[in-house]
Amino acid sequence: MGKEIYAVTGGCGFIGTELVRQLIAAGRPVRIADDLSRPTTLPPPEAEFLKADLSEDSAARAAVSGADVVIHLAGKVGGIGYLRRLPATVLSGNNRLLSTVFEAAAACGVRRFVYVSSSMVYERAERFPLREEDLPRTPIPSTAYGFQKFCGEWYCRAFREERGLHYTILRPFNAYGPGERSGAKAGESHVIPDLAWKLLSGQDPLEVHGDGSQSRCFTHVRDIAQALLLAAEHPAAEDQDFNVAGSEEITIRELAGRLWSSVGRKGPPRLKSLAGFANDVQRQTPSIEKISKILGWKPKVSLENGLGEVVDWLKNEKTGRMAAPSRHSQRPRPAGVRG
Repeated sequence: MGKEIYAVTGGCGFIGTELVRQLIAAGRPVRIADDLSRPTTLPPPEAEFLKADLSEDSAARAAVSGADVVIHLAGKVGGIGYLRRLPATVLSGNNRLLSTVFEAAAACGVRRFVYVSSSMVYERAERFPLREEDLPRTPIPSTAYGFQKFCGEWYCRAFREERGLHYTILRPFNAYGPGERSGAKAGESHVIPDLAWKLLSGQDPLEVHGDGSQSRCFTHVRDIAQALLLAAEHPAAEDQDFNVAGSEEITIRELAGRLWSSVGRKGPPRLKSLAGFANDVQRQTPSIEKISKILGWKPKVSLENGLGEVVDWLKNEKTGRMAAPSRHSQRPRPAGVRG
């Protein structure tokens, strides 16, 4: 019996790139399906690669045919500004991908469908820490992105009930790490690369949206990829859902202060508050007891070390952009269809 084949939709995106690296390192045969909407990201030679628009039924079928495990990362993603500026684009495009990829996986007899949801399914929660068993009693998300991710979780359960497609749902909280670029507009990328890039570009005082009291638990991309690999292979993860999060809760103001020091700024951080985004989530504090108990997963990368990696990576990226203006005259989009 040969090794199981892993199909990763959006395998050239931020999380997908790290997941594919870990799968290859573990000796797993990998097929990537991606539309290469990030022009600086290329599939590794060790993986089978299919350039595809997964919103097309035939492309989705080709992507998952013969695969034992599908890990679905493809979708329109970005920072809070991007997601709130293009709600119809996010909702329509990502739901179309859900339909085509789930249908293909069910038709092709995939053993396990790993769906990458989001902490945003909890955006209207008022009880902390956020626990998996509380989600059915939590009001549905108010944003298009949160609602779309919530819909994906319904796809998992509906296809299991009617079509026998086994699933695992993972909800990463605030992914970060080297490899994610900053956006050209406010809120186009996630907060860590956004703040770090502004600091490296000389912004002083550093602009933050809102009063900075919003709190988050950030999760390093290597830890998320490890959780995905565990979820795909562990028998006890079948038809289960898990929160995936770093262990430290921190406010955006505190985060800005740490980045201030990480880039070499002296003295106390000088911050400037800008208007916050409408309905911004004030707190995201999850419990990771379930995934720790069932899968034995715990975050390994501390926020301090992870922020240092991001700053170092962005410094190199900044140097590269300055050295090659013709190549980087237009910053690659931080969001797009991964697949």
